[in-house]
Amino acid sequence: MNKLRQWDDPKIVVIGGGTGSFTLLSSLKEYTRSITALVTMADDGGSTGVLRDELGALPPGDVRQCLVALSSSSELRDLFNYRFEEGSLKGHAFGNLFLTAVEKMTGDFARGIEVASEVLNIVGSVEPITLTDVKLAMRDGNGEETHGEFKIGHKRFNGSDRPQFWLEPHAVPNPRALAAIENADIVIIAPGNLYGSLAPALIVPGIGEALKASAAFKMYVCNLVTKPGQTDGFTVGDFASEIERLAGRPFLDAVLFNAERPDAALLKKYAAEGELAVLLDEEESKNASYSVQGANLLSGQIWQNTNGSDSLAETRTLIRHDTKALASAIIELYEHERK
Repeated sequence: MNKLRQWDDPKIVVIGGGTGSFTLLSSLKEYTRSITALVTMADDGGSTGVLRDELGALPPGDVRQCLVALSSSSELRDLFNYRFEEGSLKGHAFGNLFLTAVEKMTGDFARGIEVASEVLNIVGSVEPITLTDVKLAMRDGNGEETHGEFKIGHKRFNGSDRPQFWLEPHAVPNPRALAAIENADIVIIAPGNLYGSLAPALIVPGIGEALKASAAFKMYVCNLVTKPGQTDGFTVGDFASEIERLAGRPFLDAVLFNAERPDAALLKKYAAEGELAVLLDEEESKNASYSVQGANLLSGQIWQNTNGSDSLAETRTLIRHDTKALASAIIELYEHERK
């Protein structure tokens, strides 16, 4: 395990879901054993959506990805990510079925996470941000409502006003999630689908208050590219502003963004899809209440989708964060800010 220059085993909390949290957790676990993943619980696409609809289970997909990221066993990681390719189980990840089976057997989704954590021999812990069976709902600037995280994550908004979000039914925050934020040294908002993935975590009642009150160093890792129809033209500052708006209050101490220019051919391919690199507005950053730090964070590897809910993501090379560079930049930023 890497040693930090001034302190050991920092308590790190990562808030998010899916690929963004997976990227952070995969390398941050090398810096500490006191790491907690707080996972959004509104996913209703792919295998997860089927299990929710047919069995009334809580969503296992994002939880599975975080458990796999923190696992110490490569074979078990592959097992939990294994996706059936035929028959009635086609499209289902084994880990999703495992978590759902333990939940149905015990009546307790949290117990399923505990059992999976033991099997996978994970570093740290994984906690649902809420244990309420919730659906994400949104109203755009024209007053049109959309229900369901998958639909919202793939929707093009009408109008320029920022959308409003809520959870159905009213969500109760997981007490363990609140305690993790309160006791953390560092809290990181992971990159990811701003409205389809991060919103359902940040709008859980009590989470915004906990983030504001926590003495932890709180940072946001900004997305690499914009999302067509949702965050067109967003700067680093726009993303950070939305993170705080969703939480209901300003709470960030720092924002980390990618300062490395992606390959020209890849940028051209993304531009054709309507996705553009997220840039820093330097004048805007001068007036921000948080510090803004850039670093070279791009991965040179092709990302392989393991979630199975986004067919577009399965068919193209994606610009992704370099997990080791990102973890190192987070620790360096923390150390610099606390001097």
